[in-house]
Amino acid sequence: MQRATSLEQRVDAVAHRVLFGAPANGVRAGLIEFAVFVLKQAWACIFGAALLVVIVAAHLWYPDDAALARNDALTIAAVLIQLAMLAFRLESGRELWVIVLFHITGTVMELFKTDVGSWAYAADGFLRIGGVPLFSGFMYAAVGSYMVRVYRLFDLGFERYPRRWLTAILAVAIYANFFTHHWWWDARWVLLAGVVMLWLPTVMHARIWRRTIRLPLLAVFVGVAVFIYLAENIGTWAGAWAYPDQAEGWQPVSPSKLTSWFLLMIISVVLVAWVYPPKVPAALLQRVQAAQAPL
Repeated sequence: MQRATSLEQRVDAVAHRVLFGAPANGVRAGLIEFAVFVLKQAWACIFGAALLVVIVAAHLWYPDDAALARNDALTIAAVLIQLAMLAFRLESGRELWVIVLFHITGTVMELFKTDVGSWAYAADGFLRIGGVPLFSGFMYAAVGSYMVRVYRLFDLGFERYPRRWLTAILAVAIYANFFTHHWWWDARWVLLAGVVMLWLPTVMHARIWRRTIRLPLLAVFVGVAVFIYLAENIGTWAGAWAYPDQAEGWQPVSPSKLTSWFLLMIISVVLVAWVYPPKVPAALLQRVQAAQAPL
């Protein structure tokens, strides 16, 4: 199990005291497990949720005539959120390096995509690179933050996880396709087929509290992509950025973006897997070791 931060250890100790004596079976036990699942997911999403709240608040209440451009204010707020995550022991230093990788990967893509007109940001502020305000990289970092935190909070284990070198090759191909499809054939459907082939046999084990649930990993990927897509709709509604078909007024993001987010999330999974190698579930490992033990 990945080591919890000091604050998480204290929260975990309080939670165990509160839940001490809770029933192990029945409807109440199921409701407790569900509540713990929701709270852990919320804890894992804290960076992205805080950033989304700031984006919506800026849309609703930030004055148009403020001396500090809204995009610059969003960048400063994103930096402060990241510093608070470290100061309050919500992230470890090792996790920060993973998030920095997401930040760099996302910013490079943003520079290219805005240059070719895939989407656009308001042209204000000084904290920017070309047409890309610096807060945009934090949106990718939010995905990375969720990935590393959910891995730790649910003590994730995997049956039949594909070889990491194969996943790395596929992730590089996915990342390259985000660039090359603008002047060459869009290979996303081939890449999606590759994702299915690699991860279809994989089952994820997630420990809630007393119970450990088993889920097909591909279904988990789809669920996370849908969640990111919903957050993207909120972000575009709040004016953080806009797609060409939203230039005359906001409308829901095209559902076709679901495939883009699904593939981008695969890159995120592969990056996390290189820092936190996927492990075999403890119960399965014990059975394998027992079967291999000499008689």
